[in-house]
Amino acid sequence: MNRRARAPRTPRTLAFVESPVQLLNVLEWAHAHTLRGAEGPGADGSVPVPDSGGLATLVPRADGLTLVVLSPVDPMTRGQLRRMAELARDEGHEVRWEEARGGTTAPFRTVRALAPLLRRADRVFLGDPFSRYVQLLLAITRAEDLVVVDDGTATMEFVAQLARGERLVRWHRKGGRPGPRDLLFAPVSSFARRRLTPGEHRRVEVFSAMPIDEVPAGVTVTRNAFGWTRARFGPPRITRGADLVGTSLVETGVVDGARYLDAVRRLAATHGATRYFAHRRESPEKLRELAAATGLEVVRPDLPLELVARRGPIGRTILSFPSTVVHTLPLALVGTEVRVAVCDIDPTWLTEHASPRAHGFLSGVTGTARDVHRLSAVRGTTA
Repeated sequence: MNRRARAPRTPRTLAFVESPVQLLNVLEWAHAHTLRGAEGPGADGSVPVPDSGGLATLVPRADGLTLVVLSPVDPMTRGQLRRMAELARDEGHEVRWEEARGGTTAPFRTVRALAPLLRRADRVFLGDPFSRYVQLLLAITRAEDLVVVDDGTATMEFVAQLARGERLVRWHRKGGRPGPRDLLFAPVSSFARRRLTPGEHRRVEVFSAMPIDEVPAGVTVTRNAFGWTRARFGPPRITRGADLVGTSLVETGVVDGARYLDAVRRLAATHGATRYFAHRRESPEKLRELAAATGLEVVRPDLPLELVARRGPIGRTILSFPSTVVHTLPLALVGTEVRVAVCDIDPTWLTEHASPRAHGFLSGVTGTARDVHRLSAVRGTTA
C-alpha cells in the first residue's frame, strides 16, 4: 500500500531572552533567514546561510518560533522587554513571559514549567551564555541547533573564551577569585560550555554585529546587518545637535563614578550635546546627579537605542563611550547623515576593583569599531 509522503515537520524553536537587545537580535535573525529563504528553500524547508568561510549551509526556517522572556526585576528593562514583546507578536511570533526571578522559588517553578518545551525543541536561541539561568536550561535541552545572538560586547568575550577552551566568565569579573556561588555552580557552567561546543550532532551558530576574529572550530558566524530594524523603522529625522549615550560601567564597578560624571560634563560641553540616553542599568540616583551637574536632558528609552535612533529624532552626532552601540548604531543608521563618535576610557578612570584586563578589553571594543570617529579620552581635574 502506498503511503502519502508526510510534509516536513515545522521546526520547534525556543528563544530565551533576558534583555531587550537579545530579543531584538532574535527578530533580526528571523528576518535575515526569511529573506534568504525567499531565494529558494531546500527540500526540507531549510534556507542557505553563509558560514564564516563563505560556504552555504542549510539551516531550518524560523517557523514555530516561541520567545521565552526570562524577566528581570529592574523596571526599565522590564518596560523595554514588554515593548519588544509587542513588536515580536506583531511579527507573528509567540511570546511567553516568565516571572523567572519573582522570589526564591521562581527559578525552580520556571525551569520545571519549561522543561517539556526544552526537551521537544529542535533549535534553541540564547542571548547570554554567561547567564546561570541559561546555563541551567542548556543542561536540559536536547536541541541539535544552538544559536547565540548578540548580548552586546559580551559576545566577543564568549567567542574568544570558547575558542580557547576557557571557562565562561564575564570580562569585567575576570581576574577575581571565584566566590562560593561560582564554585557551587561550576559543574553546570562547565557542562554549558561543552554543550556550546559544536559536535557530530550539534550545530552552533553565533549571530552577531560584533567583530569576531577568533572563531572556534565548527562554529558558524553569521553577520547581523540590522535589516529588520531598517525595514521596520525610519529613516529618522536628524537634528543639528549632538546626543550622548550612557553606559553602565559605573554600576558594574569598572569606572569611578566621579570621574565618569566629570567626563560626561566635559564631553557634552565640547561637542554641544543636549540629551543623554541612559543605559537601562544606570541607577536613578546617578542620573539625577548627572542631570543636575551637566544640564543634559536625561532620556530613558522605551526600546533599544538602535530602534530609538532609527525612529528619530536623533542628533547629527552620537557620542558614546566604548560599548555595543559603537558597532550597532552605524549599521542601524547606514545611509543617514548621522556620525557616531566614541570616546576612549582613560586608565585613571578605572576603579581599584576593575578587572586587570578591563582597559585592554574596552580599548579593543573601540579599536575594532567600523565607521565611527574616534575621540581621545577627555581629561578632567577630578581627584
